[in-house]
Amino acid sequence: MKAIEINGEIKIFDKLPSTWDGKKYYMGGFENSPVNVLEEEGFFEVVKPEYDYAIEELGELYLENNKYYYTVIQKTWTETLAELKEQKLNELNYNTKAKLENTDWYYIRQLHRGINVPQEINDERTAILASHNDHEIAINALTKKADVVKYEFK
Repeated sequence: MKAIEINGEIKIFDKLPSTWDGKKYYMGGFENSPVNVLEEEGFFEVVKPEYDYAIEELGELYLENNKYYYTVIQKTWTETLAELKEQKLNELNYNTKAKLENTDWYYIRQLHRGINVPQEINDERTAILASHNDHEIAINALTKKADVVKYEFK
């Protein structure tokens, strides 16, 4: 990916044009020009940084040492810490419910037909609920918005 500043704005090119009217006119094949020719015309490599998209976003481009770099900006949230926790807990509840639904029919079958629930199903559900409780405690203990947003339960 290359970028060039045109009239005070940085324009990004995923693919360079085949013709270019810059310091010189290139009738065709401009996209295959060597780096020194591209740089003479003002095209420089864009370096995309590693960043955590959950809590950071890419900002403006700036030119330094013949390369364009993105600034990385910390995201901000309009929600309060409590609201973000509530959203994360709702997501946890939804995921736990979905996991438990896979075995609910064993309990319905037991209720209606008196057929015992296999021990491995009881153990699986106990583990799901224990994990849910652990995640709930961990989410409620978080004190920073970014930590709540980044929190994952697997």
